[in-house]
Amino acid sequence: MLTDPLRTRGGITVTKADRQYEDLVSGLNQRYVAAPDSIRLVGTTEEVVAVVQEAFDQGKRLAVRSSGHCYEDFVHNPDVRIILDMSGMHAVGYDPRLNAIAVESGATNLRTYQTLYPEWGVVVPAGFCYSVAMGGHVSGGAWGPLCRLHGLVVDHLYAVEVVVVDGAGRARAVIGTRDPKDPNNDLWWAHTGGGGGNFGVVTRYWFRSPGATGRDPRALLPKPPEELLVSAVSWPWEELSRDEFVRLARNYADWHVAHLGPDDPARALISQLVLNHRSAGQIGMLVLVDASAPDAERLLADYLEHIGDGISVERGALTRHMGELPALPQFAAPRRLPWLKAVRLLGTTNSVLNDPTLRAEYKSSFMRAGFPDGQLDALHEHLTREDVANPNISVQLTSYGGRINAVDPAATAAPHRDAAFKMLWQVFWNDPAEDDRNIGWARDCYRAVYADTGGVPVPNGITDGCYVNYPDIDLGDPRFNTSGVPWHDLYYKENYPRLQRIKAAWDPHNVFRHGQSVEPPTA
Repeated sequence: MLTDPLRTRGGITVTKADRQYEDLVSGLNQRYVAAPDSIRLVGTTEEVVAVVQEAFDQGKRLAVRSSGHCYEDFVHNPDVRIILDMSGMHAVGYDPRLNAIAVESGATNLRTYQTLYPEWGVVVPAGFCYSVAMGGHVSGGAWGPLCRLHGLVVDHLYAVEVVVVDGAGRARAVIGTRDPKDPNNDLWWAHTGGGGGNFGVVTRYWFRSPGATGRDPRALLPKPPEELLVSAVSWPWEELSRDEFVRLARNYADWHVAHLGPDDPARALISQLVLNHRSAGQIGMLVLVDASAPDAERLLADYLEHIGDGISVERGALTRHMGELPALPQFAAPRRLPWLKAVRLLGTTNSVLNDPTLRAEYKSSFMRAGFPDGQLDALHEHLTREDVANPNISVQLTSYGGRINAVDPAATAAPHRDAAFKMLWQVFWNDPAEDDRNIGWARDCYRAVYADTGGVPVPNGITDGCYVNYPDIDLGDPRFNTSGVPWHDLYYKENYPRLQRIKAAWDPHNVFRHGQSVEPPTA
């Protein structure tokens, strides 16, 4: 066994005296850079316990990073004195003790896929991006492109190991399971959509689907489609009239509202419509269909016909990258790809995700019904503004529903169980001098779209709040949220009081906190 002479009981310590320090104080979004006393690179649960205990004993603010994809400054924050880096804990394997697939929190989506599928032919239905790690992804609910077929990742979560600090100030590792008789069941529940950085440090997850039987790893989790039918198309912005833009977005929304049921045969299809700023030149759409679904080609053809209904502009190839999607001109005509090859292609071929100068702003919403006219008017107005010319401005509409909506909203901490699709405002740029312009655009557009409900998508018959894995600090700012609905109800809805009680029970000292962490209940 190889050993590292620099490793202590608290892992490997990197400080400002080390040349690698500057590489470890920021994540994907370069708007946020920390200046901690140290970064602690850990490889075992015991090392995590030691670091957490040290931070508590010394009164140092601790933050946890699994892959650095947090959209806000919750990790890379000036007040953080110790960054606990989980990237060295990335093992994936079968655990006979719990008869489940164990995935450490530093394992990325791609590493997880490339272990589970080649070895056992199974999958957890996690996200697109190859470099997102499971730590924060799963605890926030974890949407992915297989969600309509298999639900959220947390719908397959059996157990979680968390390093917590108890009332006596002692750091220790605790395992909570799905078993309702487990005295630690609430800790499991909190990590099924309660968000990262709230209750403790997740070291590993165990996955086994409800109802799975036997001890064969090949039967413990869902199987992805053997092949995907992939289609990528676009519409030229300069040829779309305002009415045709509105029709395109409305067609997308209406199809998803009509097919949001958990048993709808069209759950075999998932789609992402990227409404780019006009300066990008194109509006793009990616469609993935389980190629083994009955009459998959017809399902895709009918979908494309529905999306294009009432639009005179002919769709063409997707020739430009859009958000986190690469250009995909080879899929202007639908093609079949083996599942894992499709995952690699879609998740790894966009250079924007590896840009070391990337700056970004994000906002989100869940939609339960089709768009009111005012929302579409606001989207068109802001996506055609001439005072900004950033082709990396987009509002992405992404499929939801299907098997996600088979789960009761209270069964997990992820409450958005009757949404039809979700939306992501995503703006990328590189020059810090452009911060105000790009952040301002996102704020203006978002506030205008939800002007009728105080600038945010309050839960009602049309909208259904926000996605905690796309955190947005503006939701708690009265300058931008005038709805009277607090940020935590936009993320958690009726589940928030239970999360507060769990917070009080498992993190009584409020060790694990950030700009939108679950707040202990007031007396």
